[in-house]
Amino acid sequence: MSMIGEYARVTPAELDRALGDPEWALKLVRGRMEAEAVSCPEPASARCLDIDKTWDALAFLLRRAAFPVDIVHGEQAVPDADDWGYGPPRYLTPAQVRAAAEALAEIPPERLTAGAGPADLAAARIYPAIVWERGEPLDYVREHYEQLRPFFRAAADEGDGMLHWLG
Repeated sequence: MSMIGEYARVTPAELDRALGDPEWALKLVRGRMEAEAVSCPEPASARCLDIDKTWDALAFLLRRAAFPVDIVHGEQAVPDADDWGYGPPRYLTPAQVRAAAEALAEIPPERLTAGAGPADLAAARIYPAIVWERGEPLDYVREHYEQLRPFFRAAADEGDGMLHWLG
């Protein structure tokens, strides 16, 4: 079973409700994910996004870039939430989403991965280690990073917060 990084954009009112009722939030997110699995919207118009198994590589690369917000693991835990896959969900406030979107706009994919290669990720034991040990290029990571940029930009433009979890 793989650990997949998952995101869901939520309005401020939905975020407030999610923080008090994580079961409701899980139902909301599952419904959106099911609907979008059929419609397959572009990241800028999607309410949900998965970054597949790139989450740990992105976290590593963003830490190297001194990224101001932890968009991979979320900044805060959703209180009293059950496990949504590999642990409970975490969240970003609308202000944190806005700060992340601005920082993402400043870091093009090529700059994010500049000076890093599969050997660096393998040495740091980044998930999924077998990919980096085989010497796979970072194209896969850049592709998912490029999806995060418009996803966060649209969320910031609409004043949304974000839920994040590993599923």
